[in-house]
Amino acid sequence: MAGKVLAALALSAGFVMAAASAQAQQAPAKNDYAKVENWLCRPGKTDGNACGYDLTTTIVQANGKESVERYRPNPKAPIDCFYVYPTVSNDPGVISDMKPGLEEQNVVKQQFARLGAKCRLYAPLYRQVTLTALRAGIAGKPLPGSADPKIRGVGYEDVVDAWNYYLAHDNHGRGVVLVGHSQGSGVLTNLIKNEIDGKPAQKKLVSAILMGTRLPVDAGKDTGLFQHVPLCRKASQTGCVIAYASFRDTVPPPANSRFGKADGGREAACTNPANLAPGGKGALHAYLTNAGPDIADADRRKVEWVKGKANPDTPFVSAPGLLSAECVSKDGFNYLQVHVNADPADPRADDINGDVVVFGKVSADWGLHLIDANLAMGNLMDIVGAETKAYLAKK
Repeated sequence: MAGKVLAALALSAGFVMAAASAQAQQAPAKNDYAKVENWLCRPGKTDGNACGYDLTTTIVQANGKESVERYRPNPKAPIDCFYVYPTVSNDPGVISDMKPGLEEQNVVKQQFARLGAKCRLYAPLYRQVTLTALRAGIAGKPLPGSADPKIRGVGYEDVVDAWNYYLAHDNHGRGVVLVGHSQGSGVLTNLIKNEIDGKPAQKKLVSAILMGTRLPVDAGKDTGLFQHVPLCRKASQTGCVIAYASFRDTVPPPANSRFGKADGGREAACTNPANLAPGGKGALHAYLTNAGPDIADADRRKVEWVKGKANPDTPFVSAPGLLSAECVSKDGFNYLQVHVNADPADPRADDINGDVVVFGKVSADWGLHLIDANLAMGNLMDIVGAETKAYLAKK
């Protein structure tokens, strides 16, 4: 199950990239993004607000000492964040409906809601290519209509409509951070390429955070597919993009990995959220799932956070100093290499979960795709805070 889920996540990103420019046959009716129910998150949404979950975190120090961190959103944040979620829908058709399930709610909790401490949150529902359709394709039994590029492109068109509605009715001249993962990163890659790069809307771009993807850049350059939106190289830089796919240092991408390589003679971008400087290393400020599901139903080993002690009951755990990362180029792959700073002499856990495990074996080709966002959430929050100050100073 887990392997099929992750295959679907990666394949869907490719489908969206290819479908965004496809010619129309019979398009479904457009969504009305004036309706609050067509948003998972937006300011003022109360009923079914996916950004309203408990994000309380237990901080576990290396010596085993624990403390509790309460999440505090900032409804008066000076900028906005606009999020497109990855492939999670279990709806029965090729594309999802516009009624959010627990899977859409949970992925927002994992990947986006915490940014509410730094920005106002906007997350449109969209008719994405479903896990159901992609699993069927992987099994060699594609659903009717799944090969139609227009059907596969419906989600992209939805997000364009949501983006245009946001610009016309909600933005009011504010800066905005774009956030996506996997299929969501594919959608946002096309949105930036078609609607933002070199266009007036680029003035509003504080940054883009594209996780679990393989953004094409020219070798040795900070641009490529995007001509005017370079990679972020310092926290005070604005109008730039952070892009990465994460792998353990002990389980690097094998030859069949879907991440770490780009098409068209370019290479995959890697920017390290823990240290944006080229070649920089840094500590990851992770917010890891402690209770409840990840973004897909992967098998998970139970982590005993402090040896001989019951785990905390908060939804998240953070372990300062446990994880570090750097961007590396090895065997033709560019990726975010994650190291676990294990110390058997201290009482804290010496490993994390988050791998894709199929029949008890780690699927190396997917890396830490399931927790790309969790691994660096604290770092990304700090970056967005610094970018906000720089963006506002330029206005």
